[in-house]
Order: sequence, then C-alpha cells, then structure tokens
Amino acid sequence: METAWRNELIKLILSIRNGTEANHLLEAILTPAELKEFAKRWQIVKLLSERHTQRFVRDKVKVSIATVIRGAREVNYGNGIFQKFYSRLYPKSS
Repeated sequence: METAWRNELIKLILSIRNGTEANHLLEAILTPAELKEFAKRWQIVKLLSERHTQRFVRDKVKVSIATVIRGAREVNYGNGIFQKFYSRLYPKSS
C-alpha cells in the first residue's frame, strides 16, 4: 500500500467522531462480506484474549482452525496491539 494512501486512511479513521459515523464509514468503505469478516476477526481476538480454546473459538465464530491459529499467533506473539484494544474495551477483564 502506498504510504500516502495509508496515512490518508489513518487520518480518515481518526476523524470519526462517534459510533454512528464509524458504522456509516465501515458500511460505505467495506462490502458486506468484508465487514462480516472484519467483525469475525475481532471476535476471534476477543475470545482468545478471554483464554478460550482455539477449538471453542472455531466453533463459536464458525471459521477454520487455520484462521483461529493465525489470530492466536498475533494475540500471543504479535506487537501487543490486540491486547491494548481489548484492555480499552474490557478494562475489568484484563
């Protein structure tokens, strides 16, 4: 991705003022399938962060085990960004 495009996308995201705007932007910029996939990926991260097993996550979110393993790799060995956002959304769970 071009650096300038990425920076512009970041500015766009930072300009979101509330949940309604976020929802409208996501619906406008993503296809319904992309939005569904994005939501599923967050659920994978959330459930893994809550210490559910990979099989439980696979069955709950209805994705392949490979998709869950990819998410688990990022949760366990990534740069910590998922944990940061999980802690923001669920501060008492962290």
